[in-house]
Amino acid sequence: MKGIILAGGHATRLRPLTKITSKQLLPVYNKPMIYYPIETLVNAGIQEILIIIAPEYAGHFLNLLGSGKEFGAKFTYEIQEEPRGLADAFIVGKHFIGRDNVTMILGDNIFDHDFSHEVQNFTSGGHVFAKKVPDPQRYGVVKFDENMKAVEVQEKPTEFLSEYAVTGIYVFDNRAVEFAENVRPSDRGEIEIPDLYRQYLERGELKVTVLDGMWEDAGTFDSLLRVNNLMAMKNGVEKETLFDSY
Repeated sequence: MKGIILAGGHATRLRPLTKITSKQLLPVYNKPMIYYPIETLVNAGIQEILIIIAPEYAGHFLNLLGSGKEFGAKFTYEIQEEPRGLADAFIVGKHFIGRDNVTMILGDNIFDHDFSHEVQNFTSGGHVFAKKVPDPQRYGVVKFDENMKAVEVQEKPTEFLSEYAVTGIYVFDNRAVEFAENVRPSDRGEIEIPDLYRQYLERGELKVTVLDGMWEDAGTFDSLLRVNNLMAMKNGVEKETLFDSY
């Protein structure tokens, strides 16, 4: 199993914070945001990790992360010249993936779930993780039948499909490269990841697990503030002190 962290893009929703640095290098309490997805993959037993980055911040990532030795991993870097959608990561990482299975995590997604069981026991197909959220229109959404079996996936639906968002971690076999290359760009000009795992779903090979633990997509000001406070409390900071005046 190899790992990919997608940390490219322009993060325009977080301007001006991202005017001079990458979103994934912003602090989340006591460490850079990208440390969290790195730790998620490493804790799941993945040691070979490809980090996909935007060209203007490549030096920042290299200076911060280096070879990966500090994390007990080996890092490879690839430049994504333009953000072309999440599924593009499997095309950019084609040669890195090779014949192996792959777990991709988004560089701004933070979990408190241990994925080692799911990763170490994965054999083939696709495995994604859903979470019940109050704002599903922000995400790819999965619809379940009465037996909680996934029957439909859709990216940022304009009409209500379900309350279950697909979180930003995905486990696939190496067919993910082929399936990503088969995806036609959407009206937004992006290679949408639901179109990739829909190909597994149509073959009856997509497993969807509903997460109980914390998940945050730190891509907005509100979610970035929220996850900073959550990580502070997890590190022993009393809730009452977070909003003290100085």
